[in-house]
Amino acid sequence: MSSLVYAVFLASAWLLAYTFIVYPTGIWLLARLRPQPVDKQPVLPTVSVVMVVRDGAMHIQAKLANLGTLNYPRSQLQVIVVCDGCRDGTPRLARQFKDRRVRVLEFQEPMGKAACLNRAVALAQGEVLLFTEVHQTLAPIALRELVANLADPHVGIASGELLYTDNQSGFAQGIDTYWRYEKTLRLAESQSGSTISVSSGLYAMRRLQYEPLPPDTMLDDVLIPMRMIASGRRVVFEPRALAWDRLVQRPEEDRPRRIHNSAGHLQLARLAPWLLSPQDNPVWLRFVSHKLLRLAAPWLMLSVALASLLLARRHILCAATLAMLVAGICLAAAGRLQPALSRWLPVRLALTFFYLNLFSAQALLTFSRHRDSQPW
Repeated sequence: MSSLVYAVFLASAWLLAYTFIVYPTGIWLLARLRPQPVDKQPVLPTVSVVMVVRDGAMHIQAKLANLGTLNYPRSQLQVIVVCDGCRDGTPRLARQFKDRRVRVLEFQEPMGKAACLNRAVALAQGEVLLFTEVHQTLAPIALRELVANLADPHVGIASGELLYTDNQSGFAQGIDTYWRYEKTLRLAESQSGSTISVSSGLYAMRRLQYEPLPPDTMLDDVLIPMRMIASGRRVVFEPRALAWDRLVQRPEEDRPRRIHNSAGHLQLARLAPWLLSPQDNPVWLRFVSHKLLRLAAPWLMLSVALASLLLARRHILCAATLAMLVAGICLAAAGRLQPALSRWLPVRLALTFFYLNLFSAQALLTFSRHRDSQPW
């Protein structure tokens, strides 16, 4: 029995190390040893900006004004705002903006983001689609940088870089640190071939390559790029195309979005089972390593903790691992009990790792109970 427990310990510990250290390091090395450059060109195709909004009255006019600052010919832009069951006057405020390029679609009852995207794209006239969100601010040069990547016929989607502001609390600073780690990995994936997801607030693709999404899709920013990769085209990360968003300051404010994203990855296994097949998914290893193993991380951590506890007196490696886990738990607990301590980097990282894995574990329960809930 002890041999079996030790085998579980080694396997779980290895998968954790592979997910967060070995895979990112390998992709980073691959990007430097075998880079795949993009043939960017200064092209100016017509563009339809697509934005799905639910109760965005606080941001809608500022966002439309921000789109007006894009360094792009005005005659080449169309803006489609889809108001999905808004109850706060968002459609009225969008229409008051008085810009002939802006078209507002209003649905009294919520349809879900994927269904709204399908309706908006059906009305789009631009050669290129720019997807964005109401609460993010785009840099003036962002659109030009994205479409320059699409001049390369091998590129199907170009995603921009999201920068966070207002990282005042220790939790917000921890999320910002995690996001920097995530962006480094996405850039390395892009430089070595394709990244497997995009920022929903800023990405562009050719309109004719858009395939309608299943209406209940939760993660359009994963399914759309994965479909593009399966078609033989690249999904690239463009660090010069910038967008800004504000960080939430407390874990409870971030919890719904994190659970939604994790549950969305679980949903993908049902909506697109080909993603789990090495024969059908050209970037199967990247998808499993970057997405699925992160969902398994809380349960792998639990396996490591239990095995370490059982074998601490027999194996020095298990004893050392148990000591590190206890230290990490103490740091996270200190950060929760005394938020001021979370400004110290070890406490901040431990607390962020704790919450991200807690939310990931909760997502499994949420998804199993609410499979048929309205996707957003």
